[in-house]
Amino acid sequence: MESIQNQTNFDPALVPSLPAAKTCQAMLEEAKRVLEMEAEAIGGLTAKLGDSFVKAIQLLTNCRGKVVVTGMGKSGHVGNKIAATLASTGTPAFFVHPAELRHGDFGMLDVNDVVLALSYTGETQEIKLVLDPIKRLGVPLISFTGKTESTLAKFSDVVIDVGVGREACPLNLAPTSSTTASLAMGDALAVVLMIQKGFRAEDFARSHPGGSLGRQLVTVADVMRSGFDIPIVEETWAYDAIVAEIDDKRLGFTTVLTTNKKLAGIITDGDIRRALVKWGANVFTHKATEIMTRSPKTIGAHALAVEALKIMETHAISDLLILDSEEHPIGVIHLKDLLRAGIV
Repeated sequence: MESIQNQTNFDPALVPSLPAAKTCQAMLEEAKRVLEMEAEAIGGLTAKLGDSFVKAIQLLTNCRGKVVVTGMGKSGHVGNKIAATLASTGTPAFFVHPAELRHGDFGMLDVNDVVLALSYTGETQEIKLVLDPIKRLGVPLISFTGKTESTLAKFSDVVIDVGVGREACPLNLAPTSSTTASLAMGDALAVVLMIQKGFRAEDFARSHPGGSLGRQLVTVADVMRSGFDIPIVEETWAYDAIVAEIDDKRLGFTTVLTTNKKLAGIITDGDIRRALVKWGANVFTHKATEIMTRSPKTIGAHALAVEALKIMETHAISDLLILDSEEHPIGVIHLKDLLRAGIV
């Protein structure tokens, strides 16, 4: 877009002057007032918690479908965030604009769903127009409203009071304290719900596969190679068979197992070279137990992948073995596996 200064017939004298800037201290005091008012609004919600909140949790816990969140304007923005928080903490949920519900998106609703509607006044026209269709479908309705005698509240199966004393806006008009209160109540709902469902860190990682938080929670079991991908020789194998196994699995090493399939050690490319230097042509007469390195670095399958990376970095190695509780090798991680998983 062309700037005002570059437009023709521009007259600086016609630009209205701005009011004098407040002092830094005055600005900080105003910001402090806003934060204190919004904190007070959130604190006031604790006294409103009761049977309604418990009933909402029970409805959502027993929901066999999805949680469909709707709201208009600023309430809609808050509802969008609540839906995202629910979805990422184990409760399938999505946001639908109330106007879209009336124009085709109502087909997204199913009798097994639960609707969560947000309207501070409870009289938002777009919300009121979808209340009757929701009730006719027989879908349970939970509402977040500041007016417990409103139309929305009367149509709701559960009403959660998110009322505040006043907005932080000095005109008491712009939704500020009220939207903060609704957002906080949504977080409370999602957190209690995830605890009720036994949602774990591993579940969080699965719902955040592309995010940094999810990557921090990826386990060794999620990225390790297993089965035939694990290079294996036995203690009695000879030099040529060992080299063939290392070459076949292309990891630059092989595990060495005892007769009861427990880990005895590993043989790396370096061990192969050192054996050749040490024994020369006689190397072919030596067995795996004579060539291997004992007590290699290992890790458990349930450990975090970032812990595996830390071990690799600390000991300057590119591979790590995964053992079960009886010291049987059940997997292997190469640095490239961590790279593909986004851990590195």
